[in-house]
Amino acid sequence: MSVRKIVTYPADILEQVCKTVMVFDKKLGKLLDDMYDTMIEYDGVGLAAPQIGIDKQIAIVDIDDSTTYELINPVILETSGTQTGPEGCLSFPGLFGEVTRPYKIKVKAQNRKGKWFEMEAEDFLARAIQHEVDHLHGVLFTTKVSRYLEEEELEGSSKE
Repeated sequence: MSVRKIVTYPADILEQVCKTVMVFDKKLGKLLDDMYDTMIEYDGVGLAAPQIGIDKQIAIVDIDDSTTYELINPVILETSGTQTGPEGCLSFPGLFGEVTRPYKIKVKAQNRKGKWFEMEAEDFLARAIQHEVDHLHGVLFTTKVSRYLEEEELEGSSKE
């Protein structure tokens, strides 16, 4: 496993729709492991494949170091409620803003073996998943910011 280089804005890959994953093999497993190592190394709570230069619909989220969610070809099926909170992004070092997103989501995705699953998430986990799924569609959090924040305003918020 290895740490990959984070792609930073304005790289073109960050604003492209990623390709569907069709092959579920050891190479994909290694990529997911590398993505996890990279996310931890850079102190993130999520990472999408385009953030390491890979044009595939792959994202991982781990908001509390206890459960890592691997989301391949994810689709958000349902949303409800709203929440507004601070977000950052490993591809935008030092930039933070307030973003409003649904409070609760239901998502369908494939795991590293290609098996489909559904999960529900709310609050910060839902926010992190939505942020990463946006990356897979070329949508950057900066397009959703209502107000940019100074680092002093963050009070220990995590980067996504």
